[in-house]
Amino acid sequence: MRIASVADVKAHFSTFLKESKRGPVVVTKNGRPAAVLLSVEDEDEIDRLTMAYSPKLQKILTLARRQIKEHGGIPHDDFWKDVDER
Repeated sequence: MRIASVADVKAHFSTFLKESKRGPVVVTKNGRPAAVLLSVEDEDEIDRLTMAYSPKLQKILTLARRQIKEHGGIPHDDFWKDVDER
């Protein structure tokens, strides 16, 4: 993992893009972490990252986990049968 200031990243962006292929680059502002530069291989990876940090999706998942904990879930096969019927 590499750590670099905003000023360094701005001045040498292409270099840090290449560096991100070896591992995350933590970008600091005033000495504190502000962002992470990650290399992505394909659109699926972009989708996974976007969803992982989506507040809306996280809210849906939290609600679903609570409902499963309180009321139980449905068996795996029943879920997919219902999906296929729709």
